[in-house]
Amino acid sequence: MTLTETKTAVSRIKDALWKIQTARRISLIACFILFNAIILGIGPWPIVLPVYHTLGTPQKTIGDAFAALQDMLSQPIFPWIPLAAFLLTGIILGRTLCGWTCPFGLIQELLGYIKAKRREVSPRTHRQMIQVKYIILGVTLFISITLAASLAAGTGESYIQALGLFASAPFNALSPADTLFATIPEMVFDASYSGLDAFTNKIVSAQPIFWIRLAIMVMVIALAVYVPRGWCKYLCPHGALLALINKFSFLGLKRDPVRCTKVGCRTCVEVCPMKVPILELPWEKFTDTECIYCLKCVDACPTKAIRPKFP
Repeated sequence: MTLTETKTAVSRIKDALWKIQTARRISLIACFILFNAIILGIGPWPIVLPVYHTLGTPQKTIGDAFAALQDMLSQPIFPWIPLAAFLLTGIILGRTLCGWTCPFGLIQELLGYIKAKRREVSPRTHRQMIQVKYIILGVTLFISITLAASLAAGTGESYIQALGLFASAPFNALSPADTLFATIPEMVFDASYSGLDAFTNKIVSAQPIFWIRLAIMVMVIALAVYVPRGWCKYLCPHGALLALINKFSFLGLKRDPVRCTKVGCRTCVEVCPMKVPILELPWEKFTDTECIYCLKCVDACPTKAIRPKFP
């Protein structure tokens, strides 16, 4: 290798290391380890964050704010802390945690490395599918709030019996993250202690709800393989709740109209995993509800016309 080739290689390595995406991936991995670091003797901490984690694993150091919100309403206790976590995070940082800290976001990032032909979702289908996460959010909150109201009125016991395992956390009862991070690891750990025969018997005797949860998890994983950040875009109620607040976020993005070669260049739009119509938004500052501030557009812009803006 010649001296020029060596310098070129070193320059490429430096460029890769200094990219925002490198820092973001390190952040995702570090947060995944930290949020589950009780196995290392760290935590648990009395902290809830609006990140999509799980209600069912004791190995987590921080709490899932949406799971905590559901659980508190089922007691019934007014969920001051989970609501404050969503409001403060959403107003100050928007949906940044979705792009930089969410454990299930890391899973989707890793699935993106699988060599598969990506599916291009049409604009019309995209606009329709975005609404699904708001429907999931609405149904979950309706069940939790009506249960809290009935318990407060002293008539909630029959409602709890009717809801069954959906009473304490309607969404988490079918959550793919709970299945991936709690149910499956628990079964694997049980197998390591009880033996393969006991594990096989447990699988055979599993309730139908287990197979439903497993099927949902597999479908969500398949969606993430073929549609980048498919869960975040179309199904995540955490993202839906933060999206409602994201419009008022102090943090936003700015596009320099002088540097931006808008005509003939759509690089920022093409690399955006959330399909944010960047070139159609105000250049002074935009806080689109779907933006998770992954900053791929900042890295990809050939003229460096896009940058974060706060406030």
